[in-house]
Amino acid sequence: MYQNKTLSAVIPCHNEVTQIATVVQTMPNYVDNIIIIDDKSSDKTVEKVRNLMKEDERITLIEHNVNQGVGGAIASGYRWARDNDIDLAVVMAGDGQMNPDDLPALLEPVVSGKADYSKGNRLFTGEAFKKIPKIRYLGNSFLSLLTKIASGYWNIADSQSGYTVINKKGLHTIDWDRMYKRYGQPNDLLVRLNVENLRVADVPVEPVYNVGEVSGIKIHKVIFTIGWLLVKLFLWRMKEKYIIRDFHPLVFFYSLGFAFGVCTVLLFSRLFLMWFLNGQIPSINALAAMFSFISASQFTLFAMWFDMEANKTLKV
Repeated sequence: MYQNKTLSAVIPCHNEVTQIATVVQTMPNYVDNIIIIDDKSSDKTVEKVRNLMKEDERITLIEHNVNQGVGGAIASGYRWARDNDIDLAVVMAGDGQMNPDDLPALLEPVVSGKADYSKGNRLFTGEAFKKIPKIRYLGNSFLSLLTKIASGYWNIADSQSGYTVINKKGLHTIDWDRMYKRYGQPNDLLVRLNVENLRVADVPVEPVYNVGEVSGIKIHKVIFTIGWLLVKLFLWRMKEKYIIRDFHPLVFFYSLGFAFGVCTVLLFSRLFLMWFLNGQIPSINALAAMFSFISASQFTLFAMWFDMEANKTLKV
């Protein structure tokens, strides 16, 4: 137990036969349960875990018959923690990229009652740019910006970090059957936490790379996949939080910002077309385009400011 609270470690695994032993053997003694979810591995991960179970009675193995993705594996672990009335659940990857020494810092804001969910932030440290592969660092930074807008947690960065702690309230509030099952799981969960008005803390953690892990992430595909997911999640949050559950005028500002944004694109397209065809810019067209651009910018920025104000109590 950790400060009189039961703690389970949720470990999603897919082909981690070379890494899983290290993860288990370095797991702190105060972790009560080690829930390893094998997401239909094609190597000998399951066999390795079964051998580890003989050495550590804390281990529970959950096997997926069909590969569900990292989000699906985490959801299975969360459901186990919820159904067994666990107080805290920490997610630690099966590839050894999460330093157990950082766990107390992640637990502190949740155990103290300041937050319902805490997540690691690898970008706080000055070593992040040196340790994280450059393309992943840039991709992470871009997705973090989009996630701020989509989730409403404007103080949160490193949205792709999977090193997290959630409390019992969060375990019983979120519908884990609806959580996104692939690499966009952390982004999806942040949006769902915001809709439920749960408090989230960002905690500096050490970026760990080159410890034998094999990444299955293809950045050029993930950026567009998660980017489109975030657009859909943003629209869902606006509807769910600011229309259905409690109306807020910021939906008008976002709507007007979008409408003027579309007009801006159309007006500037016509402006450049007329310039190309006739060699001159219609003055009315230019004025209308600039008015539309300024209006779109102002409405959108005001909507973001309203969103920040509406969520400031969720900042830890």
